[in-house]
Amino acid sequence: MFKWTMRALVVAVLTLIVIGFAAQSFADHSWGGYHWARTSNPFTLKVGDKVSSGWDAHLDEAIFDWDFPHTSVLNLQKTGGKGNGCQPIAGMILACSARYGWNGWLGIAQVWVTEGVHITQAIIRMNDTYFVTSTYNKPEWKRLVMCQEIAHAFGLDHQDEDFSNPNLGTCMDYTSNPLGPPSNERPDAHDYAQLEDIYAHVDSTSTVAKSQLPSSMPPAMGQIDFDTPAQWGRLVRTNANGRVHVYELDFGRGHKVVTHVFWADPIADAQ
Repeated sequence: MFKWTMRALVVAVLTLIVIGFAAQSFADHSWGGYHWARTSNPFTLKVGDKVSSGWDAHLDEAIFDWDFPHTSVLNLQKTGGKGNGCQPIAGMILACSARYGWNGWLGIAQVWVTEGVHITQAIIRMNDTYFVTSTYNKPEWKRLVMCQEIAHAFGLDHQDEDFSNPNLGTCMDYTSNPLGPPSNERPDAHDYAQLEDIYAHVDSTSTVAKSQLPSSMPPAMGQIDFDTPAQWGRLVRTNANGRVHVYELDFGRGHKVVTHVFWADPIADAQ
């Protein structure tokens, strides 16, 4: 009787550990409920290419990794960027790279939001000031950052933000060693499942492929270049070691610009 009781106890404890691990590994990672409004699935989302030649292959890889048929809700269509600099374009994601300076960040993702949750336009930026250094000028780092930043523009957040934890095998997991093992260079099955959950519903209106921002949005939202911390607004979230920051610039009535920042390693970036 005692042996059976101990065996049952061990099984129960192991079951709880497995359940707890699964809950930790597969926790919800929607980014604030942000998503592109659309009236049907799948929907086509354009990605404007304004990255340098050193990023072209990695942008193509990220588009392939997040595109149909990996997920049944999203079709990505690469297109040319318009205008000068990295100004957002209504109804699409714009991917940019440049030497933005020794300002501390590797990559940022910014979404323009209306009605509290609907993305109307998005920008992702890669900072070549850091990506020409020996630490970050590597395919694995470029794949990780590009894959992660473009996913933020869909409304995905991270699965894990502890740089010291073992790799989960997804680009939505922060790491100091993208190669792993396992590799954190590309999405995993849970990322795709989360994307399906985010876009399981449809909306009564669409913000995809629109030629202009909704008329309800303040004109100032489309006139400011949000590439420096002084323009990002209020810090609303940070992770334990301060390498992940989220800022909000609130224009009222559900209109805001939200900036997700991936900071460089203060020790590694000096190499």
